[in-house]
Amino acid sequence: MSEQRPVGPLDSSQIPRFAGFATFARLPRIDEVPSADVAVVGVPFDSGVSYRPGARFGPSALREASRLLRPYHPGLDVSPFAEKQVVDAGDIAVNPFHIGEAIEKLQQEAETLTAGETKLVTVGGDHTIALPLLRAAAKKHGPVALLHFDAHLDTWDTYFGEPYTHGTPFRRAVEEGILDTSAVSHVGTRGPLYGKRDLEEDRRLGFGIVTSGDVLRRGIDETVDALRQRIGDRPLYVSVDIDVLDPAHAPGTGTPEAGGMTSRELLEILRGLRGLNLVGADVVELAPAYDHAEITAVAASHVAYDLVSLLALGRSA
Repeated sequence: MSEQRPVGPLDSSQIPRFAGFATFARLPRIDEVPSADVAVVGVPFDSGVSYRPGARFGPSALREASRLLRPYHPGLDVSPFAEKQVVDAGDIAVNPFHIGEAIEKLQQEAETLTAGETKLVTVGGDHTIALPLLRAAAKKHGPVALLHFDAHLDTWDTYFGEPYTHGTPFRRAVEEGILDTSAVSHVGTRGPLYGKRDLEEDRRLGFGIVTSGDVLRRGIDETVDALRQRIGDRPLYVSVDIDVLDPAHAPGTGTPEAGGMTSRELLEILRGLRGLNLVGADVVELAPAYDHAEITAVAASHVAYDLVSLLALGRSA
């Protein structure tokens, strides 16, 4: 925790939620405090998508939806903004016309932001950004465990011959040795695949799979227990593609699939990770052009809030 008392969000009893700067949860900017324990940073990049674009506008939509977040989290019994100095670090500007250059720039910026004790909750943007974020995390912590919430595997090899897209980050991460393949899991996967070989190759890479149907049949507690056993005390990175939610709960995304998890299920599983060695996280694929009444943006803002809260609680002794 920072030595001085954390600067929290604006007081909504004094300044209405619909006024003031649209930082995440109305928190201070990173340049307004001497240091930060947790930084929420946006990456408005969607050049790696394979279907509907628009996730470049995800960070701004999530920030706008986060105006309604409040400082006490009853589900985790924590006031995250009082426990840790949480800030909004703005957006990382990356080249929208060159995926390789964008990946390199994002990795550099992530390493700079986490050079001290700061941990990141990154808001995308498309899932391509997970690879440079994992590189930065592994450079600091060694190979990390991965908990990947998504409708899709994202372990395909290439699209149109291109190795860096939103459907390939976790294959590249395994190939680069930045994941601890004894502790990598997908949660919420579902929908059609190109063939059974997709599952076979994913298994060969080391991934375990908990489908959305598994969550329904097993329930939250059994799912959480299985995930915690697999992760252990390893440094953990959590990556949340908002399309893990059913389109009823998250219509605003680029590649929706029927039969997904509810927002309640996702949030309860995340809360079950309390006390694990979480070192970083992202929330990606929010595409507000396809959203209705901010349904997806509200869900994504609460996911980010839960991830910030987990980081505020820290690792169990």
